[in-house]
Amino acid sequence: MATTPEGTNGSMTKRDLIDEVVKIYPRFSGRDAEVMVNAVFDSMTEALARGERIEIRGFGSFVVKHRQAREGRNPKTGALVPVAAKRVPFFKVGKELKLRVDGKQPTTPQSSSSEAPGAGG
Repeated sequence: MATTPEGTNGSMTKRDLIDEVVKIYPRFSGRDAEVMVNAVFDSMTEALARGERIEIRGFGSFVVKHRQAREGRNPKTGALVPVAAKRVPFFKVGKELKLRVDGKQPTTPQSSSSEAPGAGG
């Protein structure tokens, strides 16, 4: 993987998220930050397991999609194999995140107030 400017290998792990929380909020210990990050992921996992939708404004939404049973093919032998129906988590990226990843600044709905500095009252 390519190295990013921060010196990482281009991926962020749960440990990196915990370290980021500690860096932004130094009043929390590493253990406290770990508990918070784990609580968020555990809550999200439990909600998806119940079939609930998770929406995080500006980031995206997580839903559970139902896949029908089908016949697949063993790539090594070419033999048909049954694939059972299943539920799979699916993430749909939000508009703001999509723009930020693309290096663009998302437009704010209140852009009219920033048209002229000092205008209005």
